[in-house]
This record gives sequence, structure tokens and C-alpha cells, in this order.
Amino acid sequence: MAAHQPRRRPLPKGATFFTPGATGLRRGVERRSAAPLVFLHRQPVWFAPVALAALLVTGFAFPGWLGAAALAVLAVFLGWFSYLSWPSLPVSGRLLRVAVLAAVVVLGVIQATR
Repeated sequence: MAAHQPRRRPLPKGATFFTPGATGLRRGVERRSAAPLVFLHRQPVWFAPVALAALLVTGFAFPGWLGAAALAVLAVFLGWFSYLSWPSLPVSGRLLRVAVLAAVVVLGVIQATR
């Protein structure tokens, strides 16, 4: 009997992992983000959404600094993902990401002051 090997999700389509022609800050952020992105890609499909939902629920459920800290971690993660995906997004996608990030930051400030 063969040992059970977990199924791997295929990598996203594309010729390169990095933005073509990127320089400076974007190139550095993309290079430092490669290992965490591969780690996230190797996790079960449900892992990231459940973790982000847990941060959101914690942010709403606990007033004060605990809730604010959970929302701050969520905002950092959303900001990081938004920054990485920015070049490939249409204007509507960019506006949506900015609006969601702003809403999470405002909610975090509100929780910190409660």
C-alpha cells in the first residue's frame, strides 16, 4: 500500500512570481513576501479565510485593546495582500480594497477607544 500523500494545489498561472519590471520598494516587498505566500499556499484552502474571520470576530467581540489589536493584525494582512495585488487590479478592485482597509482601520480605532 502506498503512503497517503496530501494533494497539492497547483500554483497560479503566470510566467513569474514577481511583478515584471518592478524596482525599489515593490521588488523588495515581493521578494520578502515570497516565502510567506508559499507557506499560505501550502495550507488548506479554508485556512486563510478562517484565520481572517477569527481576527474579525475577535476584533468585534472584545472592546478595548484586544479587539483593536486583532483588527490591526487584520488590517496589516489586508494591506499586504492589497499591495501585492495592486498592479493587476482594475480601478474598481483598487477602490474596494482601499475602502475595506479604511473600514477595518476605523473599526480598530473605535475599538481602541471603547
